[in-house]
Amino acid sequence: MALDPVTVEVIGAALASIVEEMGEALVRASFSTNIKERRDCSTALFDAAGRTLCQAEHIPIHLGSFLDALAEIEKRHDPAAIVPGDVFIFNDAYAGGGTHLPDIVLAEPIFVDGRIAAWAMNLAHHADFADRGHAHIFQEGIRIPPVRLYAAGALREGVLDLILLNCQVPRERMSDLRAQMAANRLGVARFQDLCARHGRSVVLEAGAALMDYAERRMRAGIAAVPDGVYRFTDRHDGPELEGEIEIGVAVTVAGDAMRLDFEAPPQLRAGINMTMTALLATVYYALKAVVDPGLPPNAGLARPVTVTAPPGSVLNCVAPAAVHNRLSLCQRVVDLVLGALAQAVPGRVTAAHNGACTMVTFAGAVDGGPWVYLETIGGGFGARATKDGLDGVHVHTTNTSNLPVEALEPEYPLTLLEYALVEGSGGAGRHRGGMGLRRVYRAEAPCRVELDMARMRSAPWGLAGGGPGGMGRIEYGPGVAPLARGQGALAPGQVFGIVTPGAGGYGAA
Repeated sequence: MALDPVTVEVIGAALASIVEEMGEALVRASFSTNIKERRDCSTALFDAAGRTLCQAEHIPIHLGSFLDALAEIEKRHDPAAIVPGDVFIFNDAYAGGGTHLPDIVLAEPIFVDGRIAAWAMNLAHHADFADRGHAHIFQEGIRIPPVRLYAAGALREGVLDLILLNCQVPRERMSDLRAQMAANRLGVARFQDLCARHGRSVVLEAGAALMDYAERRMRAGIAAVPDGVYRFTDRHDGPELEGEIEIGVAVTVAGDAMRLDFEAPPQLRAGINMTMTALLATVYYALKAVVDPGLPPNAGLARPVTVTAPPGSVLNCVAPAAVHNRLSLCQRVVDLVLGALAQAVPGRVTAAHNGACTMVTFAGAVDGGPWVYLETIGGGFGARATKDGLDGVHVHTTNTSNLPVEALEPEYPLTLLEYALVEGSGGAGRHRGGMGLRRVYRAEAPCRVELDMARMRSAPWGLAGGGPGGMGRIEYGPGVAPLARGQGALAPGQVFGIVTPGAGGYGAA
């Protein structure tokens, strides 16, 4: 079918509008602070073959939980037996296409003219699985392969009961799952309306044309990068690790195609391991940011890109490796890709950002029962060739927000004593790197603490003579025992502080 460019553009804009509207519905209807305030969720549409039609501008790493979703569903369920109103729920990193267990996905088929035309999917991070170990995935929470949560529109109460029984705050989980259902139902209705206006075949042909367009733009962007092999190594640390590990990449540019071959140590008895889908989502983000930030967010942009990493390594782990804190290592992968491409297109690459997903979880029990509070904290944004970096923001694969004090203190037995930028933490240079943040908490009730961060031993690097950014650190108040492998406890009145890394500077001062 020959489609005119105007129709393709109109349908492309409609697909983008659908996923953004799904996302707003999910945020507005959710219950937990992690979703309604921090917006730790994502929405997307996929075609019947499992190819990304459009992903909302939410959390880049969440694409990793969508990439193999349809393949995992079809491994366990006969496609011919899927009917309108079926909704599949899953989160497992090895039997569900996920990247870590808190990210629970709901997928619903969109039927048009009696056949599956597309899928509506959304993901929400359920901040529930707290105070656990990370030696292997069996410690990290309930593992859910793709199973029907709804069958022909009817809720399967037994499946929901099984999931909620394994959650510490089931009331939050129930409410957030309902919000996810509302978001998908909205996506189904909007896509069906789009097909009613333009016709099923026209919409699907436009989706395929948009993928081809993304591929052409990606190839054109890669072709503008000088051919060659660009290598970069960096180090990663964190509270779970006794020291540091080193990872590296060789980026090969040949014409309009790019290959990234990663080197990494074997997977660890720690939560930092990444699945292959997490690695792919991270690489696609980094390349899009450098090669062509305006690329449509669909499956076409991945076609000219090949990614390899040793199976059984921290960058391509296999069961039963723990994966809960994989996002911290994802940030380092972005540093690798940027460091390599800075050699080829230096003016288009920033200095290293804060390079961490500083994530802290507090959990305890009060009169109302168990409570769990998760937040991730921003840091410095790398200086650019033409301007300073941003201060105290989330970067790269996270893209969530810093939780306001006004949303924290009314809901949890914690008081925030200080929330400030860290002077001097931005790397020096012609353009200064962004500053990190300091957040200092006082426990008002006994609680457990779990922390994951990075750049505590190696500083974010500068570019073109710019200085390194400040490193992250933990600040302990009187009587607080140091964390052991990222875990510890606070008594009422005790104080605990976190300083996130700054970012590298750009150019000699």
